[in-house]
Amino acid sequence: MADVVRPRYTLIMTYDIRNGLNVPYFRFIRQELEPTLLDAGLVMQDAWHIAYGPYPERQLEFVTDDLNRVVGIMRSARWERLENKLLSFVDNYTVRVTRYPGVFKV
Repeated sequence: MADVVRPRYTLIMTYDIRNGLNVPYFRFIRQELEPTLLDAGLVMQDAWHIAYGPYPERQLEFVTDDLNRVVGIMRSARWERLENKLLSFVDNYTVRVTRYPGVFKV
């Protein structure tokens, strides 16, 4: 049985997927980004598709109980490689780390 993560911090990524890149984007998310972050101790909690309004099309949320874990990941060469690859599929990218306020984050 997997360890239970009691979220204290959230890594939030927002962006728009570039036209025509949906298939390689989804392949990258499912086969590289998500497993790599999970291996590093960040668990995907939510993946949102925003269908209406002047907001980024996607929002991914990864949670962890340890701020040092998030900081360590984001300072690593592994993160730089993942982020650069993600940037080849998306526009309007932002990333931030927040305290975990509960289920809904703005």
